[in-house]
Amino acid sequence: MKKDPNKRTILVLSEEESSLQLILEPLRWEGYDVKGYTSYRDFSEAIASYHPQMVIVDPELGGRDGVEIFSQLVTILESCSTIVTSAEASTEKITQYLDLGASDFISAPFVPLEFLARIRTQFRIQDMRDELIDTNEKLQSLVEIDDLTGLFNMRSLYQKLDFEIQRARRFSRTVTVVMIDMDKFKSVNDGHDHLFGSYVISEVGKIIKNLTRSIDIPARYGGDEFLIVLSETPTKGVEFFCERLRKKVEDTVFSQGIDTIRLTLSIGYATFDINEEIHAKELVRRADMALFEAKRQGRNQVIEYRQEFDRIYKKTAA
Repeated sequence: MKKDPNKRTILVLSEEESSLQLILEPLRWEGYDVKGYTSYRDFSEAIASYHPQMVIVDPELGGRDGVEIFSQLVTILESCSTIVTSAEASTEKITQYLDLGASDFISAPFVPLEFLARIRTQFRIQDMRDELIDTNEKLQSLVEIDDLTGLFNMRSLYQKLDFEIQRARRFSRTVTVVMIDMDKFKSVNDGHDHLFGSYVISEVGKIIKNLTRSIDIPARYGGDEFLIVLSETPTKGVEFFCERLRKKVEDTVFSQGIDTIRLTLSIGYATFDINEEIHAKELVRRADMALFEAKRQGRNQVIEYRQEFDRIYKKTAA
């Protein structure tokens, strides 16, 4: 889709007012939102204020080397297109500007129609790049997001959790893994059709999504199990969250057509200890052990991981 030129902001820098107007005039014909400057200081401040999609500069200022000025300018530019226009159009100069990151070089004086065509070309390139970034983000989302619940899937969860553990260790903060299992979920599929079972899982996913914050990582672990990574949450906060989630599901009537059911959750959690050398899979294992204990004690409750679980279940396994 072709974008409205009025929504394209272009900032122009040229030391001479007459040269500046020669650049601005054709851009105004085209309908671009243009702003011109003869002062490098004013120009650089405007970049921070307006966040332009393009800048056009004649860097030959005050007899100084234009390449030196442009190299300084590049450091304050982000992802906008950068066009250099100058009467100093030797092959060496043009090569230096392009190597520094200029999107194009236009020799001055220029033919206005050719000048505008080059501007349009740069915007087309910019649009294609933006579309590619957007497409890649959507593809990444498809890879990482569970279709049924809209939560993360397990494909990248351990990588995300390892990152949170490293961050927690660096800044002496907490990170907790919460494991969740829907109690006696087999009865949902046995007493109803599988579409209703999928509906229930989807609704529980919505509840989890609504109760978590943007900094948390809620995921579908598989089947009727869920996993949540809570960042920067003290123990009391974790307990409150888990109990709130358990109570919310317990109080919910899941109803679709003629099918209606009530369910409960068993929840186990484990918090990262910054004094330990621990990895994501070990933290998940501990939370899973706490979840197993919650189910062993009768379900529909929240249990925190304790070191004694390792001894108990090690003996059981033996």
